Amino acid sequence: MDARTAIGLGAASGPARIAGPGEAFGPDEAALAGRNHGLPLEALRYDITPPGLHYVLTHYDIPPGDSHAWRLTVGGLVEEPLSLDVAALRSFPTVTHRVTMECAGNGRGLLDPRPVSQPWLDGGVGTADWTGVPLHILLAVAGLRPAAAEVVFTGADHGVERGVEQDYQRSLPIAAAMAGDPEVLVAYAMNGSPLPPQHGYPLRLIVPGWYGMASVKWLRAIEVSAVPFEGYHQTSSYVFRRSEDDPGTPLTRIRARALMVPPGFPDFMSRTRVVRSGPVFLTGRAWSGHAPVASVEISSDDGRTWHEADLDAPGRHHWAWRSWRTVWTAAPGLHTLSVRATDTHGNTQPLRPEWNTGGYGNNAVQRVPVVCLDE
Repeated sequence: MDARTAIGLGAASGPARIAGPGEAFGPDEAALAGRNHGLPLEALRYDITPPGLHYVLTHYDIPPGDSHAWRLTVGGLVEEPLSLDVAALRSFPTVTHRVTMECAGNGRGLLDPRPVSQPWLDGGVGTADWTGVPLHILLAVAGLRPAAAEVVFTGADHGVERGVEQDYQRSLPIAAAMAGDPEVLVAYAMNGSPLPPQHGYPLRLIVPGWYGMASVKWLRAIEVSAVPFEGYHQTSSYVFRRSEDDPGTPLTRIRARALMVPPGFPDFMSRTRVVRSGPVFLTGRAWSGHAPVASVEISSDDGRTWHEADLDAPGRHHWAWRSWRTVWTAAPGLHTLSVRATDTHGNTQPLRPEWNTGGYGNNAVQRVPVVCLDE
């Protein structure tokens, strides 16, 4: 065996690790942050996020996509396996759903100590109108066999992660896959146009209410199974663990969260906001994958006291964020603004993050440093 054949995947892919005390963001994290980007928070002003401002998380390379040659297969425990090109898929009944999608690692870079990975702060979110075919229609046409228990989705993106070579794959229980509300989509359009390459062109899954890891991009295969799927991104990654020996809890639905459009204008490097004294209009968005948002509260003293903001009435888009607004009377000095959401199931945001080994589900309240000028 020569040196080339002796080299294993470990030479390219190291284990998960936690940053050391005081460790700065490294070049690997900077490279990930350069490939993946968050929502500029001023873009919370848009009801629908323009595709170029919607957050992007790509595990491996963006695969080449040819809508004319692409085929989606539906197989496994079905009566009639399907092999569909994009034109055939578009012949099925289609719907459009407005969905807020959030990365499961949003807020990871704010944890201490920090799990080393994509260093999200708080911009790993976006809302789009997704058009496609309800998954339950495709599964009904294929015909589920009685033993069907899970549905596995495979993307065309391929790579190595923590020493495991793989396609990106996730699964849903049959009940979630066949649900009518929320309706899982095999989507081919975003905001009325074909999917951009970074958002899964030509086909992707959209799972409303779930963190973004469930919405497999570049979708090429749907496989119905009788046994739980144990792929890497189902059982090793995207699992909430408080320690390495914790068996953990798989991530599913998005935790309650609110963000504000940072007021005033920013310092270039620190992003500290600058406002002038007097009434300052505050606005932003709130969402939850568990239940409708019930209230949004604002604090101007770093979470010591709170008052309720005005929240838009619920609309017809049950799985999209809602707008909120209030007026803050700014006095000269240094302030920390915070916002938190509570849903109708009583889920609310903590003041401080709940630490876990993967840096997932950090929905601690947003903290926005503000300098109010004495003018």
